[in-house]
Amino acid sequence: MPTHAGTPVIEATGLTRVYRRPRTSLTRPGEAVHALREVSLTVGAGERFGIVGESGSGKSTLLRLLCALDRPTSGSIRFEGREIAGRPERELRFLRQSLQIVFQDPMSSLNPRMRVRDLVAEPLVALGTPVGDRVGELLEEVGLPASAADRYPHQFSGGQRQRISIARALAPRPKVLVADEPVSALDVSVRGQILNLLADLVDSHGLTLVFVSHDLSVVRHVCESVAVMNQGEIVETGPVDRIWSDPQHPYTRTLLRAVPTLEGLF
Repeated sequence: MPTHAGTPVIEATGLTRVYRRPRTSLTRPGEAVHALREVSLTVGAGERFGIVGESGSGKSTLLRLLCALDRPTSGSIRFEGREIAGRPERELRFLRQSLQIVFQDPMSSLNPRMRVRDLVAEPLVALGTPVGDRVGELLEEVGLPASAADRYPHQFSGGQRQRISIARALAPRPKVLVADEPVSALDVSVRGQILNLLADLVDSHGLTLVFVSHDLSVVRHVCESVAVMNQGEIVETGPVDRIWSDPQHPYTRTLLRAVPTLEGLF
């Protein structure tokens, strides 16, 4: 695992995201809900950066902003020095090729009507990139036979479907891989396998990893640094081993007490 991050790839400064609840009165706007409050972070090239927090901590909102799937109420997000916050989709082609996402539930993120061949090739087709033998190569790289390309998602186990999702994310040769709770929907028996696969692929492809989870032990297995989120704010950040052994914030200590053990799975 690398120990030093390179040139900043993602730089977020002062991110705030405010949502409005539905109106309950004709004379007053809906209540303002602060999902994020002045969040700043930097992810360096080649770094494995974890974001951890319980449900409602703001980590999913932060992830959507970093991936330009939502717009901040205020603040700045730069990807390789280029501002992405507030840009129209037509100007984000460079980001869509350079940053790819592995979602939590592979069954809901994979179109059940498409064969695996078309699912994995879809990002390439969307970007106008030749497919060639890329699908078979990727399937073998994630531990599936090339013959799997002719089958449908429902014909695979949960762990195998997540392997397909990873192959799909790697298809356009991204620089940054974002993993959003990638093992939380999987059986405990296969979680370690998928985490090890992700770690190996990040190394072999020289990727930057942004890994989101509610489980600090999972983040510890694949990341070198971590930001701990609570109530829309980053309450502690630093090397994951230091935070694991010597947490400074009370919320981090609470997370650690709740950590299930994954010993014996890796």
